[in-house]
Amino acid sequence: MSKKEQTNEIVTTTSGEHAVNKFRVSDFVMMAIIVLLCATCVLPFVHVAAKSISGNTAVLAKSVYFWPKDITLDAFKRVFGDDSMTYSMIFSVIVTLVFTILGMLVCTCAAYPLSKKRLKGRQVLTFLLMVPMYFGAGIIPSYLLYQDLKVLDTVWVLILPLIYSPYNMLIMKNFFMTTIPDSLEESAFLDGASNFQILAKIVLPLSKPILATLSLFYAVGRWNAYSDNMYYTRDAKLKMIQFKLYQLVASASEAQTASLADTGGVSQSVPEVLQAASIMFVTVPIIIIYPFIQKYFVKGTMIGAVKG
Repeated sequence: MSKKEQTNEIVTTTSGEHAVNKFRVSDFVMMAIIVLLCATCVLPFVHVAAKSISGNTAVLAKSVYFWPKDITLDAFKRVFGDDSMTYSMIFSVIVTLVFTILGMLVCTCAAYPLSKKRLKGRQVLTFLLMVPMYFGAGIIPSYLLYQDLKVLDTVWVLILPLIYSPYNMLIMKNFFMTTIPDSLEESAFLDGASNFQILAKIVLPLSKPILATLSLFYAVGRWNAYSDNMYYTRDAKLKMIQFKLYQLVASASEAQTASLADTGGVSQSVPEVLQAASIMFVTVPIIIIYPFIQKYFVKGTMIGAVKG
C-alpha cells in the first residue's frame, strides 16, 4: 500500500466515514432503547408541567397531554399566595442542607475505616452496620424511642434518625477500596501523616464523584420525604414543604365541591391542577442544583462499571 493510500485511509477513519459504514442493526436497537428510556423520564415531567398551567376544564376532560390548554397560573398563585409555604420552603432548604452535611459526615466516618484491611473486626462491624438496611422496627417502636430520647416535635427528629444510610455507606466503602490506592496512604504514613490528615488531604479530594453522588442521594431523599414529618411533629413551624403541599392538595380535594358552589362557578384550581403545580414547585430546587454536580454525579454512578 502506497503512502497516499495510507493517508487517505487515515483521513477516512478520522472523518468518521469508517464508523458510519460500521453502523449495525444492534446500534440502532440500542439507540432506540436509550431514546425510549429518556422518554420515560422526560415525558411525565412535561405532562405534569402542562397540567400545572392548564385550565380546570381541559384537565378534568383528560385532554391535556404534553401541551397546556386554556393557560392559567391560578394553581401557582394559590401555592405562592400562602405565606406558610414560603416559610416551609426556607425551613426545608435549611433542614435538607444540615441533614446532607451530617449524613455525609457520618457516612464518611463509617465507610473509611471499614475500607481498610488494618481495622480489626471490620467484617463484624460491617455486618452490624448493614443490619438496618434489611430490618426495621416500624413506626410505633420508632415513635416510642424518639419519645424516650425527647426528640419528638423537634427539628432533630427530621435530621438525626436518617443521617446514617447503610446503602450509601456501602457504596462509599466500595469506592474507597477500589479507587484509592494503598500506596498513597502508605507514603503519607511514612511522612508522618495521621489517619485524619490522610482522609482530609488525600482521600476526600480524590473522592469528589462519590461525594457529589451521595450528597444528591441524601438531599433528594430528605427533600421528598414527608412521612416522618406527619408522624413525629405537631408544631406548624416544623412542617416541611412536602407535607404542606400534601395538606394543600388533600384540603383542595375535600373542599372542591363546596368551593365551586360558594364562588358561583368561579374558576378554582381543581386537585389535579394543584397537585401538578405542587410537584413543579418542589422539583425546581433539585433541578437548579443538579447541573452544578452533574459531571461528578455521572462519574459516581459509573463506580464499579469499569475496571482499570
